[in-house]
Amino acid sequence: MNEHLLDPKFIMLAGVVILVIAVLAWMYVQQRRSTTASLRQQFGPEYERAVHQQGSERKAEAKLVDRQERVEKLNIRDLDPMERERFSKQWESVQSRFVDSPRGAVAEADDLVSSLMKTRGYLVSDFDQRAADISVDHPRVVEDYRFAHDIALRIRIGKNGANTEDLRAAMIHYRSLLDELAQAPTIVERKEVA
Repeated sequence: MNEHLLDPKFIMLAGVVILVIAVLAWMYVQQRRSTTASLRQQFGPEYERAVHQQGSERKAEAKLVDRQERVEKLNIRDLDPMERERFSKQWESVQSRFVDSPRGAVAEADDLVSSLMKTRGYLVSDFDQRAADISVDHPRVVEDYRFAHDIALRIRIGKNGANTEDLRAAMIHYRSLLDELAQAPTIVERKEVA
């Protein structure tokens, strides 16, 4: 038998190496759990959608982190009060036309939301990218946006698959998206403790 393997110094060194590897593995697992929990909380249902699309949590999480990094590079800003008022009035006008022209109102609502997003600083050339960008800061309404945009798209390409209830639902979804994107920033007051 090799006497070197029975040397107490070697045994101690091997034990330390094994312990370091175990600690590093434990830290890695904890970090992954933390990342997963954080992304689940931030993205809500969008997290599960990404997992389903990507086929694995790891790939989905990488895509979601890419989204976060992309949106951080955009110059997204809040609306000023005049812009907020203008979009609110435009929405009221679009909504008032729904009774007489539901299909036209849905198409206008889609355009209005795109205009609002452009004003805020979102890039608006590709719908899927817009939806992905919105999911970073507004995960609660991104599915509403996808649903409503699908109805608007069907109207524009002449598919007759949207009934009155679909059109009504699209308007409700556009309203929730518009409200979310146009909301005034919340100001947090800090109280000093004496």
